[in-house]
This record gives sequence, structure tokens and C-alpha cells, in this order.
Amino acid sequence: MTFGTNTSPLVGREGKFCTSRELSRRLKDELRTDVGLKIENTDDPDQFQVSGRGELHLSILAETMRREGYEFQVSQAQPIIRVIEGKKFEPIEDLSVETHKDYYGVITDDLTRRLGVLEHVSNDDTDQIRMKFSIPTRGLIGFRSFFQNATRGDGIMNSIFSRYEPLKGVIRSDTHGFLVASEPGESVTYGLVNAQERGKTIIGASTKVYEGMIVGIHSRPSDLVVNVCKEKKLTNVRSSTADIATQLVRPLQFSLEEALDMISEDEFIEITPDNLRLRKKILSSSDRYRYERNKKRSG
Repeated sequence: MTFGTNTSPLVGREGKFCTSRELSRRLKDELRTDVGLKIENTDDPDQFQVSGRGELHLSILAETMRREGYEFQVSQAQPIIRVIEGKKFEPIEDLSVETHKDYYGVITDDLTRRLGVLEHVSNDDTDQIRMKFSIPTRGLIGFRSFFQNATRGDGIMNSIFSRYEPLKGVIRSDTHGFLVASEPGESVTYGLVNAQERGKTIIGASTKVYEGMIVGIHSRPSDLVVNVCKEKKLTNVRSSTADIATQLVRPLQFSLEEALDMISEDEFIEITPDNLRLRKKILSSSDRYRYERNKKRSG
């Protein structure tokens, strides 16, 4: 994944170390003690390509830097693809899972969606079930958090690299888009209530937002631009339901690993000591529309 300086409108407000020089120095210092880490420069001097031993490895590094006061942004995690005799090969891992038999269905369904292949299953008299899967590395991105939530902490999983195989099919993602803020400001209850009619919000009231920031998960596959800063207009008209209190549904909470599984190639995770924010790479809605239109025209 790429580690880069924060380019959002809220840059520098929460972190102690925000510049590319400070970010580069911290990543290079990590190389002295972490032999499994690899850092490469990119065409953008403010972005660094960071490779490691998996999603957990890189997310631990990002979380450590966050607690040290660094402010930066990361992209979607991608597997390291090899080209052998003109064909693309991807890393395959052997995954072992042990949990209660009641969770067998939900675990196998999710791993099948992630292109996992069940190779062996066994159980004992204690209602514990053991499963072994062969699965692409990219299929494990975000699975650890899902596994913990699905089993309610009653499970053990571990994986190890096995081999390279020809690139498999496309992993079917959850069919949802995002609710994207249309303008900068501070979220208010009235605007969030309107947004919750279209999906689930991931921020609460009185949260600073900016155009292009993701504020919720849309109930449909496409993204939807919403105005969570919109306040209710005051009038002198009263009705019998005017005094009914507006109640907000509690916003969704997510970890860094879950966020990595949520985003796609056109989104960033903004990481600061105080917050995790999801955002579009292209913040302006009109610029995003033009980009998508040109992308479709070019095929």
C-alpha cells in the first residue's frame, strides 16, 4: 500500500508530524528493526510504496505511527503480483480456522466470496470445528476483523504463505456504495437524519467534514453525495409533530483493518492521532464526475 502525506483540507490540525520528510524518516527508521518491510519511492515525492508480510503487518505499522503523533494517508492494500512467462501470478496462503460449529456457515460463506477453497474440515466432541482453506492473499484483506466479529471473539485463525498461482477471478465485494459529503462544515443532526434515510452513517453530530469525505455507507451499490451540514429551516408554522425529538442512529465504528477492507482503488484512509477518516482521492464531486465520464469513454 502507499503511505503519503495527508492531502485533506484538515491537514495539520491533529498530528505532530505531517510532512513528507518526517514520514520518510520514520519509515526508513522502521527498516532498521523490521526485516520484512520494504519501502520504495514513487513518482510522487509525497507518496511511498510500502510492502510487508500482509495486511496485519502494515496495519500495525500504521497504528504505531498514528500513536506516535504522525498524520498521513494510506491507499487500498494490494497483493504483490509476479509476472512469470507473461502470465500474472498471485500469492496463495494456507489458512487455518478453529471456532464453534455454529459459525461454520457464516465463515465458509465469507471465505468462498473471497475465493477461498475449503480443503479440510474436522470436529470433536467439544463442538469445536477446525477448517483449512487455500486462499489468495488479497482475499484475506479485512477478514481478520470480520472473523472476530462473526465469532464474537470465540475463534482462532492463522495463515502462512504457501505458493504463487495464476491470478484468480474478481473477489465479489459487498454491494454498497458510500455517502459522500457535498460541502465543508460541521455535521448537524438534521443533515445526518436525512443521510440515514439513504444508508448507515459513520460519523456523529458536530463532526468536522469536508467535500469528498465519506460520511456513511449507501444502501445501494453507487455513491451518493449528501449534505450532512444542512440545518433545518426555521419557520413560524407549527404542527402537531413539531416537538417530536429527532433521534440519530448510533454511527458505525470501525478499525483500521475494517477500513482497509471497505475502501477501493479510488479512496484513501486519512489517519491522524485522533481520527480515522475515509475520503475520495478526488474530493470535488464535479471533478469525480468528469473523471468517471472520461474513464468510460476511454474504455
